[in-house]
Parts: sequence; C-alpha cells; structure tokens
Amino acid sequence: MVDIEDMDVEMIMVNKRNDERPKANVVRGVRSIWAGRALGDSFIPGNSVCSLKVYISTWGCSHNNSDSEYMAGLLSSAGYAVTSQCDEADVWILNSCTVKTPSEHHLRNMVTNGTEKSKKIIVAGCVSQAQPNIAWLNNVSLLGVHNIDRIVEVLEETAQGNVVQLLSRRASRAGLSRNVPLLLPKIRRNPLVELLPISSGCLNKCTYCKTKQARGNLVSYSIEEIVARAKTAFQEGVKEIWLTSEDLGAYGRDIDETLPDLLNELVAVIPNGCMLRLGMTNPPYILDYLEEIAKILRHPRVYSFLHIPVQSGSDAVLREMRREYSVDDFRVVVDFMQKNVPDISIATDVICGFPTETDEDFSQTIKLIDQYKFPTVFINQFYPRPGTKAASMKLLPTEIVKQRTKMLTTLFHSYQPYANRAGRVYKVLVAEKAFRGDYLVGHNKAYEQVLLPNVPTLMGKEVQVRVTNSSKHSMMGEVIEKDQWQIICYLKSLSSTISQNGKHLFIIFCLAYFYTLLRVYLLTEGKVQNIN
Repeated sequence: MVDIEDMDVEMIMVNKRNDERPKANVVRGVRSIWAGRALGDSFIPGNSVCSLKVYISTWGCSHNNSDSEYMAGLLSSAGYAVTSQCDEADVWILNSCTVKTPSEHHLRNMVTNGTEKSKKIIVAGCVSQAQPNIAWLNNVSLLGVHNIDRIVEVLEETAQGNVVQLLSRRASRAGLSRNVPLLLPKIRRNPLVELLPISSGCLNKCTYCKTKQARGNLVSYSIEEIVARAKTAFQEGVKEIWLTSEDLGAYGRDIDETLPDLLNELVAVIPNGCMLRLGMTNPPYILDYLEEIAKILRHPRVYSFLHIPVQSGSDAVLREMRREYSVDDFRVVVDFMQKNVPDISIATDVICGFPTETDEDFSQTIKLIDQYKFPTVFINQFYPRPGTKAASMKLLPTEIVKQRTKMLTTLFHSYQPYANRAGRVYKVLVAEKAFRGDYLVGHNKAYEQVLLPNVPTLMGKEVQVRVTNSSKHSMMGEVIEKDQWQIICYLKSLSSTISQNGKHLFIIFCLAYFYTLLRVYLLTEGKVQNIN
C-alpha cells in the first residue's frame, strides 16, 4: 500500500538549500542549531528520534490531502513510522481546513484530546496559516501550508519538547513567491490516484472565504514540473490523476501560461488505461477557454467532468460575495459544456443563508438548481469565518438558514440523475473501494460512479460493465466478459447501420430477441458476474 518515490533524503535537503528559506520561530527550548540561521541548514532528518510513530489526520480539500501525502512520504523516507492508529502514535500531525466552522471545532477537539493524552502535536494546514494566534494553539507546533516539505525538521524539534512556528512563505532568488516542490516523496492514500496540485492560492477576494488568508495569491507551478510529476506518478502505477488547486481555471495567469496549455501537455503523457480528472474552476476564468476545455474533455483519457461552483442563483448575492461573475456567466459555461461535451457531468456548490440573501434571492437559487438538476450539489450553510468581510455583516436568523438548507437539500433529493440507466453499458476504470468496503468503484467517461463486486483483480483495470440498478448517487453494475462485449458492439453497429439505411424495425426487433437469448445463455453458463 505504500508508494514512495525513489529519491533519497540528502537530495531533498540539497535542493531545499537553493531557496531563501524562512526562519522558524521556536517558542521555547531553543537549541543552538537554530541560532542565527534558517532551520535545517545543517540538519539531518530523522537523526535522533526515528523510533517515533506519527499519525496524520486531514480535513478539507484534495489540495490538503495531497499535502498530507507529501508529509507522510517525507517522514517515511526519514525513517519514521506513519500509522493510521492515533492512540499508538507519539506525534499527531493535524492538517487543518479553515473553510467551515465545524471542521475547526473538530480540530480543536483533537488538539484538546491529544494534549490530554500527552501527545506531541503539530497543527498544519490552513488554520495554522490563517489563524496562528488562536489561544488553543499556543502550546502546539504550527506548520504553514507553504512549508510542508520541512515537516521532518519541525517534527524533530516538536518531539524534543519544543514548540515551533514555521509559517512564512519561501521566496526564490528573484524575490518571487515559491510553492513546495512537486517532486518529493509521497505516500498516497490510494496508490492508484495521484492528487496533483497545479497551483496554490487564487486571484479572487471573496467576502466569505478564509482560505485566501491561508493560501494567499495565485502561484502556479510550471508546466514542466507538473508534467514531470505526472510522468513519475504513472511510472509508479497510478491510474488516475486528479488536478487540484484553489481555482483550476486561473492556472498560469501569474506565469504567462494558460490552463489549455497545461492540459494539452498532460494529455500527451497519459498512458492507455489511465485517466485525468479536472478539479474545481470558477466561471470567470474558464469563460476564456470554453472551446479549448471542451475539446480536452472530449479526449478519451480525460473524464468528461467539471466542478463549477455557482454559490447562489442571485446576481445580487454574488455581488455581495464578490464572486466576479453573474448567473448568466455560469449558465453560459454550463450550457456550452452540455452542448459540446457528450454526457458531461457537472457538479456545483451552493451557500445557503449568506447574510444579504433575501427570500427572492434564495428562490432564484432554487430555480437554477431545479432547471439543471446537477447530479452533484455541495450544499453548505453560511458560516461567518473570523477576519472575513462577511463575518461583519448582520447574520440571518439561524432558523432561516437551516430552513433554506433543508429546502435545497429536499429539492436535490427529489430527482434521480441515474434513473432509467438499467441495461446501459459503460467502460469504467476501477480505482477505488467504496467507503464501506463492500464494493469496488468504477468511473465511466463522465466520472459517474458504478459500484461493482469486490473482486480484487479488478482494481486498476478498465472493464466493460452493464448497469443493473441505481441510487441517488451511483449506479450498480455487472462486469461483462470480453466475448459478450464484442457481440454487443457488433449488434450495436449492425443496428446503427440498419437504422441509417432505413430498413424495417422488424429486423432490429429480431436482433434484440437474439441478444436476449444470448444473454440468458451467458448467465446460465456463469459468464456474467452479478451483484446480489
């Protein structure tokens, strides 16, 4: 299950010395090695406490999960044991998310629980970066989002009783902001899936968003570094690459590149049997590249899937949010993609109960979701995040926010995006296990879930499946044997030819009857795997 890149620790440390490195603030227990220079200038990772076990817990987005995978890889390369059992660990690394209040409350409970159990604690991620002065973080080490590649150094000091703060963003020799290198060791949560950041930060200033205070302004990775990371991942057996960032569509605007430039380079290195999934993009930036993005989404090794947050169906609310687009802009993107990318699947986000949202504003959101009936809608209550402009606005009564959230949730559950799919045949890539572990998860070209029998030999393979049933969020299917699939393809082709030539429907009926007899025979012979 562990997948670590073939790069030794000394190479990593040499590469890091080329940067102007931010100094760590050691709150207590300062050792002489820290005096007068940046942490790690003569540091040998894992040199004294490699017997320690480390537990990593992650909240939030795929970017955060990628950061955790990098930290796990660096720690493992330095000789530390990374465990999934928090109670047996000596050090807890809590990789935090600042988007929602509940996740911050969960983090605080973990800090309290770990302190009571005498665990050494490092809080990483967006909370430590955006809110380092919170009182309940006083006695734990803090590692900012721009310094995760120095986790070994911070852990070394923390394990010896010191409280470390390393939050400053690194700079290049030219004085420009730099991201954490992509070519670092990594332990993937799923060995078949590479979470690949293409940038950090964003260009917007949304009034409700705390992430901006943590991730900062947009800093894009070079196309060369991203492609190199992708090649390495495929060489290590990865089958899916998920591109992640705070806003995929904004990629490259700080380095005179564009998202289509990057995607065209990536598509060229995707092996057969592997797939690329695009992450979240806001409407303003993808509007400039609709034709190019649609063409890429039609590529056979790219999922026909987009995540485009709308947040509200009201232009008035979007202006108060400073979202920098209108509802019509959102419609243009969705309508274009649905017209030009066959069977595309589009996910969106909605915030219920923004402080200035009126009943009429909310009704417009309801109408928008009801019109498009998106298969995936992430519905969020508004939470006032400290330090944001929206937090100073007069809040709506809690009961109204909950009522609107419930109304939108009820609407979302009122339609079935996968109804009438029984009998359809798809090619899917099997790269995940279902949450409960009872099934494997395959994704078709539109990145729609098809649950399959838990047959380990299917993992990492592309297979043909027939849909047998469906639920709100997924389909269930059976694997079709190769010989049966070839017959189905032949019948489809023959039927299409007959239809185009205007032959009688009687012939098509005969073909359907023949297919039914064949299916009964194959089931009898046990050549189709069923889900009971």
